[in-house]
Amino acid sequence: MSKKERKAREAEDQEEVLTEEEAPADDDGAVDAAVEEVNPLQAELDAAKALADEYLNLAQRARADFDNFRRRNESVRADAYADGQRNVAAAMLGVLDNLERALASASEDSPLKSGIELTLKQMNDVYAKLGVTPIDRLGEKFDPNLENAIMQGTPDEGEPGTVCMVLQKGYQMGKNVLRHAMVKVVSD
Repeated sequence: MSKKERKAREAEDQEEVLTEEEAPADDDGAVDAAVEEVNPLQAELDAAKALADEYLNLAQRARADFDNFRRRNESVRADAYADGQRNVAAAMLGVLDNLERALASASEDSPLKSGIELTLKQMNDVYAKLGVTPIDRLGEKFDPNLENAIMQGTPDEGEPGTVCMVLQKGYQMGKNVLRHAMVKVVSD
């Protein structure tokens, strides 16, 4: 064999090797192997997506739970604050009563009277800022939600079932009664 023939034959052999490596496999084994390689990757991707969805759902629930907790906590805090205000206002009503009694018993030209008046005015201003109002229902129909009837009046003192005298003022803060008024009611 000549040198030329040998080179041609090697080139043909090399061409056959290249075409066998480059040519796609016709048998089903190679395709199945490729599919088997893709299926675990797809399954892993699906599992990762499911896990991500689960974590997102948990995060959204945790956020909603926290928002609900924050709202509940704010509501409880506001209620506790309002209860504290009502308790302090109710506790100070005795002081207000004593200031009114002191003012009524002080002499007209006494410097003590002007001091009591200023203190009483300041106390009433504080109560007004808190929304505390006196229950003054003289001449109106008796309401057991606002008043305690401790005496009965005669029919000549007014209409039957109405308040004819206030013995001790009552106070309310908003719709909450701090102290019921003690009243005398005309009997029916």
